[in-house]
Amino acid sequence: MTLADIARKNMKRNVKSYSLYIGSSIFSIIVYFTFVTLRYNDEILAASEQSRQLSSLITASAFILMVFVAIFILYSNSFFIKKRKKEMALYALVGIRKKTIGWMLFLENMTIGILSLVIGVGLGFVLSQFFLSLLMALMGLDFTMSFSFSFEAVLHTVLVFFVLFLVTSFQGYRVIYRFALIDLFHAEKKGEALPRARLLSSIMGILLLTTGYWMALQDLATSIVWRQFGIATPLVIIGLTVLGSYLLFRSVLVYLLHVIKRQIRWTWSGLNLLTVSQLLYRIKGNALTLTIIATLSATILTAGGAVFSTYYNVEKDVERYSPFTFMWEGPTQEMDREQVEYETSFDSKSARVMLGDREMEYAVISESTFLTLAHQLEWGVIEELADDQMIIVDAFYDERWSANVETVQLQENDYDVTSMYADALFNIRTMGGTALVLSDAQYDALEAEEKSYQAIQVDDYQNKVELSQELASSSEINQFSSAVQDYRDSMESSGFMMFVGSFLGLVFLAAMGSIIYFKLMTEVEEDKKAFTILHKVGVSKRDMKRSIRHQVGMVFVAPLLLGLLHGSIALTAFSQLLDLQLFVPVLLWMLAYTLIYIGYYVVTVQSVKKTIFTNVKGGT
Repeated sequence: MTLADIARKNMKRNVKSYSLYIGSSIFSIIVYFTFVTLRYNDEILAASEQSRQLSSLITASAFILMVFVAIFILYSNSFFIKKRKKEMALYALVGIRKKTIGWMLFLENMTIGILSLVIGVGLGFVLSQFFLSLLMALMGLDFTMSFSFSFEAVLHTVLVFFVLFLVTSFQGYRVIYRFALIDLFHAEKKGEALPRARLLSSIMGILLLTTGYWMALQDLATSIVWRQFGIATPLVIIGLTVLGSYLLFRSVLVYLLHVIKRQIRWTWSGLNLLTVSQLLYRIKGNALTLTIIATLSATILTAGGAVFSTYYNVEKDVERYSPFTFMWEGPTQEMDREQVEYETSFDSKSARVMLGDREMEYAVISESTFLTLAHQLEWGVIEELADDQMIIVDAFYDERWSANVETVQLQENDYDVTSMYADALFNIRTMGGTALVLSDAQYDALEAEEKSYQAIQVDDYQNKVELSQELASSSEINQFSSAVQDYRDSMESSGFMMFVGSFLGLVFLAAMGSIIYFKLMTEVEEDKKAFTILHKVGVSKRDMKRSIRHQVGMVFVAPLLLGLLHGSIALTAFSQLLDLQLFVPVLLWMLAYTLIYIGYYVVTVQSVKKTIFTNVKGGT
């Protein structure tokens, strides 16, 4: 029997163990190939008006994906090596040279890697058209791509992943030289260190997490914490959260499990004692891994939730700063009036005003103009102005750090500010976000240059690209602003971010689910003996399966719940900072993440049960 024959038989025997690893690798290759295809696709970049930014984002995303996949593949390969150390020891025991065993492992890993690479690139090429069409839809581009083969994308992907698989294969080759024979036989019995749980560590973990959450929810403008730490505050929050998470898994959960274990009546019911004992081992032994999973989950949920929220709120954000579909300085224009829902002409003057120690330029409009525009924007009832009163409109006003203006001096006249409106009355690209409103008489008396403006609203403005381009090309128009163009630009940038963020998140999630799967499947060999004994003494398979579900469930649920909590706090802080309503998009994102995560739990439970009950008569 040749070396290749042994390697082929080993791969067939271990195909189930490798299946999730191969699947995750293939998915990573597909996503990477898609990103690289985007990078080399001139049609897509030409169709977007933000091609330079998109090209930079594609390059950055591909690099992040490459680094993460490299870590995942190296980390996953270490599990397979650990699981097969006993097998390698047996080969050495029967007289096979270390060099031969090393080359056998090298050949197996390279074969699996090349197989994953071929399938991944093949599926990537087949699915790339669908993924790129999805990207066009997310970006709101009405663009049909030709189905083309990118040799540069294939070469780039093959080169990157071939090097990754080559490194992991040498990792397997070297392992036979790094351990003594007796160490290889006992490798499966060696787990992570089992630190003792102490009440002090448990209290410290809770305090660190609570402090990190409290700091994250502080108001940026008024918090003494932000003034104390400055721009280093986010790093302090992250450090407290990560350390608190580790202590939570290492001590808090272990302490709680010890408390539960002391409840005699519950503990001695069914297999609860076995379940708690096994969980004590797994939680303590895998504290670092669970902390990494929880931290990555929080990162994915926070970044993905923020990106999805931005995409979800594109239309609302556009209308917030461009309340009219079109606005410009200049005369009215010839256009199809059947498309117009509302249009008006108004005049405005500009004046420089001292606010504190700063001089600022404001647009000044009459009260009648303000009432006309405000009524169209449905601003509600507005009080009539006296000659010594004024209204300020400031679309960027934020009471947390904006000055509270009570009086304004304008051309030697003092005006009392009766109201402050923190919404855009005009398209900010045309007239800015600030304006002063005077009574009609005071406006007429104001000595300043007056300009004429046009404001138009149309129905279904998102699809009025041609009309927007026609108006923008007019030589009679100055300071033209278009909600159509703003919407299109926002959809392009946020849609691309949504595409990249979703796929990167899915790759990270697949890797994390796979890591937990590998950890549990590596540890399950010792559980087989315990469950075989339980079956022989009369314990039902129903009770054993329930114990398996609870044990696996705790390992999956603990980092998921902590990651959801971390992400919720981070996104709450993000929404408070930017004054955004993120509840619906964040809830949808977290629900999607949780459902996929549950899928990994189901697969892992089935695999663990199948592995354990192989030794139990009667199968599953």
